[in-house]
Amino acid sequence: MSDSNNVSGYSNENLLEVRNLVKWFPIKAGFFKHTVGQVRAVDGVTFSIKRRQTMGLVGESGCGKSTCGRTILRLYPKTSGEIIFDGQDVSALSKSELRHMRTRMQIVFQDPYSSLSPRLPIGEIIGEAVREHGIVPPDEFDEYITRVMEACGLPEYYKERYPHEFSGGQRQRICIARALALSPEFIVCDEPVSALDVSIQAQIINLLKQLQKDFGLTYLFISHDLSVVEHISDTVGVMYLGSMVEYADTESIFKDPLNPYTKALFSAIPIPDPDVKIHRIILKGSIPSPANPPKGCKFHTRCGECMEVCKYAAPEWKEVKPGHFCACHLYNGADEQARAEETMNKIKSSDGFVEKEESAEL
Repeated sequence: MSDSNNVSGYSNENLLEVRNLVKWFPIKAGFFKHTVGQVRAVDGVTFSIKRRQTMGLVGESGCGKSTCGRTILRLYPKTSGEIIFDGQDVSALSKSELRHMRTRMQIVFQDPYSSLSPRLPIGEIIGEAVREHGIVPPDEFDEYITRVMEACGLPEYYKERYPHEFSGGQRQRICIARALALSPEFIVCDEPVSALDVSIQAQIINLLKQLQKDFGLTYLFISHDLSVVEHISDTVGVMYLGSMVEYADTESIFKDPLNPYTKALFSAIPIPDPDVKIHRIILKGSIPSPANPPKGCKFHTRCGECMEVCKYAAPEWKEVKPGHFCACHLYNGADEQARAEETMNKIKSSDGFVEKEESAEL
């Protein structure tokens, strides 16, 4: 692959670096389908994942987790920002370079049934991309598919069966085998256990951890289940309404969450001890529309610790503690506070000027 897409300032210990990633979807209206607005699905997300580690990505439904994962894989074109995979800008790759990169970056989808073709037997589903990309010589194809299936807990005689003949957990193993067959380095796991029973969830999580150990895989693990994320992840990012609000290693963020949204989210984790009283933080209101997010901090409409500055100025993404990043005005230093107040005063004075003009017209 060409070195022309190599990016300077990239850390070699990170397999993936995402910098200010933005993905907006246009809102079309009218007979001629003019663009009348934008859905800000991913709005300036920054994080990195070290080689052979797992990053958990959590947040409420509709916060942009899955869109972020698919944009990283270039299943969606980005609006702006950088996606650096192993030192190369993914969005700058040509078609031939992207085709080669596809084998290194894979995805396991949420619904294991709808992501499998009902017309193909399992052996062909797993081996279709292997044959297309020439991963192994034709005479080694059958043996290779058998090894991949066995690594995922699937017996060889499953090759001739079809997806409808399997349970949900077995189908998800097939999806994992299909991704693993291309010998990837990075896999986006898009809520891979949310549709499964709890006992089956544990089996799939243990399988993913074993495969990571055996094949040196790196995961972006997208999930609602915070207990699962705590178990499998090395680092955790928390998203709200398209933006990253907190990022840290798993132990730090679960032990000492900083952002009020993270605190509320983690307070919902059930504790299997009847003698422990859970202090549940109930958020007021509902999630605003990503097509029309609030001014300032996006969370201020539901935050119990909201200040005046939160309504006008967006908080800066900063490292509050070593390796612990957060976007919240509660942790502003003198410089950040001064910039936020300056922004607030400008907006207030501008709004006041508009109000005066409107009253004069009336």
